[in-house]
Amino acid sequence: MKITIPSPLVSVHWLFENIKADNLIIFDVSIYKVGTQENKVDSKEQIINSVLFDLKSVFLNKEGEFPNTIPTKEHFEKEIQKLGVNKDSCIIIYDDLGVYSSPRAWWLFKLFGFENVAVLNGGLPAWQEAEFPIETYKNKQLLKGNFKAYFKINYLSTTKDVLIASKNKKHIFDARSKGRFDAILPEPRKDLRGGHIPNSKSLPHSELQLDGKMKSKEKLQEIFSALNPKKETVIFSCGSGITACILALGNELAGNTNYSVYDGSWTEWASTLALPVEK
Repeated sequence: MKITIPSPLVSVHWLFENIKADNLIIFDVSIYKVGTQENKVDSKEQIINSVLFDLKSVFLNKEGEFPNTIPTKEHFEKEIQKLGVNKDSCIIIYDDLGVYSSPRAWWLFKLFGFENVAVLNGGLPAWQEAEFPIETYKNKQLLKGNFKAYFKINYLSTTKDVLIASKNKKHIFDARSKGRFDAILPEPRKDLRGGHIPNSKSLPHSELQLDGKMKSKEKLQEIFSALNPKKETVIFSCGSGITACILALGNELAGNTNYSVYDGSWTEWASTLALPVEK
């Protein structure tokens, strides 16, 4: 039996019902939150049959000047093939904080041309709450997949793109907290300027969530309709490209697909001293 995703977001009950599907791959994309200590991978609990998707060491540009920036198409394809992904795979992605880092991996798959991928709503906590089977982390040996990457540039914005959008007062939404957006709270990265991109709007990623899960489609539609009633092109930003993808997921769940993510996000913008900052 092979399956396809019904939505960019699936429930733990849907995953449990389909967990024996021939083409299913479950990725654990858990990372630590900015400003906290990193958790060790060994001895951690995971959803049964999960495979580690390493955002912090593998699926990024290791030589990049800024954290979490995207890898090359060739690197992504090679590493995804190592994880056993085929052209007809169905991929479910989760993390152990509910919905935090998983949308970043979801967005990366979309950026590199793969659409049969969804985020698990509520992640590992929701799975455990439902008392579905878990296991201790295992370093699995996987057969090489035949995944092929196709770069979809429309999902990605550069600093140049954002600067043009800012000057033209286009929609730019920032997923950081309101305190960081207004430079009332310090940035977790030392020596980074506080504030926000001129003409951008604050949309903390927490506003799209409730108890570690994404809000309902109806609630998300209300949020995005109020901010972008004409469904114009939107650029999502955050601290370093992780939580901006939560906004991208929420936006897509609300029925809007005309968006991109600013990969370097505030870390790149604030580090480039020639760029303007509002407070």
